[in-house]
Amino acid sequence: MNNISEKNSEGTILIVDDQLSNLKILATLLKDNNYKVKKAIDGESALISIETDSPDLILLDIKMPELNGYEVCERLKEHPKTKDIPVIFI
Repeated sequence: MNNISEKNSEGTILIVDDQLSNLKILATLLKDNNYKVKKAIDGESALISIETDSPDLILLDIKMPELNGYEVCERLKEHPKTKDIPVIFI
């Protein structure tokens, strides 16, 4: 029996990736396991999304145009509101 599927929601995860196929695969996998999923296709839209609704976890692509994953993470860690959000680089 899968304990994850028995719960209402595991939390909110923001996926940030410029590859739409990666976004779709990860979002489907996480939604199937009862996570609320938010998506962003670039670093700037991720930062805007986080300002309005902070996720519990961020899955962050490293290689993206404009703001790469490292730069996004650096900005997040500079602010008290977002510095404690866990980030996993993908």
